[in-house]
Amino acid sequence: MQPKNPIIGLCQQAAFMISAAKVDQCPPDQGLEVAFAGRSNAGKSSALNTLTHASLARTSKTPGRTQLLNFFRLDDERRLVDLPGYGYAKVPIPLKQHWQRHLEAYLGSRESLAGLMLMMDIRHPLTEFDCMMLDWSKASHMPLHILLTKADKLAFGAAKNALLKVRQDIRKGWGEDVGIQLFSAPKRQGVEEAQAVLAQWLGLTGEAADEETEA
Repeated sequence: MQPKNPIIGLCQQAAFMISAAKVDQCPPDQGLEVAFAGRSNAGKSSALNTLTHASLARTSKTPGRTQLLNFFRLDDERRLVDLPGYGYAKVPIPLKQHWQRHLEAYLGSRESLAGLMLMMDIRHPLTEFDCMMLDWSKASHMPLHILLTKADKLAFGAAKNALLKVRQDIRKGWGEDVGIQLFSAPKRQGVEEAQAVLAQWLGLTGEAADEETEA
């Protein structure tokens, strides 16, 4: 029998910690955290809520509402972070610049950051923002895993073809280390695969094996 992913139990007790407009307002930089990034209309908050089986991140029909770094506690040593959405045309330029400045400051200074989940709308992948995040993760040697969100918007064959095309482009531009998968929040497609990545980054993979041994 497959051992239960320990991230699921932690997510069931997940709770909002704090919203930070600047890096110096973030929680103490210790333990491990995984950040969720993506354009404002890429379904980032929906993906975060689906992966955690909770309504942690606020979703809105108006993209661009996530304007702060939102931290969610899993346990004393582990957190998830919902980063500001970026790139939505209706957001004023000064606010975009504010987001970008503090997003860059967070990414460049946060020692506890263990990995980055990057959401891309499967119908509009590899935007300028996506490529910027990929460039940063490669230069920083930061693990990055791509969720091609809204996979349910395409037929199965078309979604698979899109996955293969983006994977090919990723390997050409950024190498073999970037993970990528299909994901649909409404259909719960790809949830277990993404949770396995979270568990690995948050140092939980050994705990699943321990639980299986004890059982």
